[in-house]
Amino acid sequence: MAQTKRKRRSKHRGTAAGTIEARGRTGRKPTSGEKKGSGKSASQQTAAERRAERLNRPPSWRSAINRAAIAAVILVALSILAFKQPIGTSIGFAAFALILYIPMGYYLDKFLYNRRMRAQGKR
Repeated sequence: MAQTKRKRRSKHRGTAAGTIEARGRTGRKPTSGEKKGSGKSASQQTAAERRAERLNRPPSWRSAINRAAIAAVILVALSILAFKQPIGTSIGFAAFALILYIPMGYYLDKFLYNRRMRAQGKR
């Protein structure tokens, strides 16, 4: 009988809840750098640490512009698709909203940042 040259696939077990459990590490032993140590790198931060780091950055105009642009695009799509407005009217309204959203978003971020810093005792 001819033998196939296909590589064997690793087997996974499914649970009743629908999750799939893969087998543990079966290859070579992990090196000391790959093992979890006491020193944490950037990829090993917990979600709470990453969130705190993101919230402790001062606000920037670039982030306010990006957020306002995303909101304006959503506004155009909604006004065209859901409210059946003409394209020109929708774009004009979104441009007005963009001009309004940029400073509003920046100063809201600045207010929340200053309040957070005061609560932490850093300002």
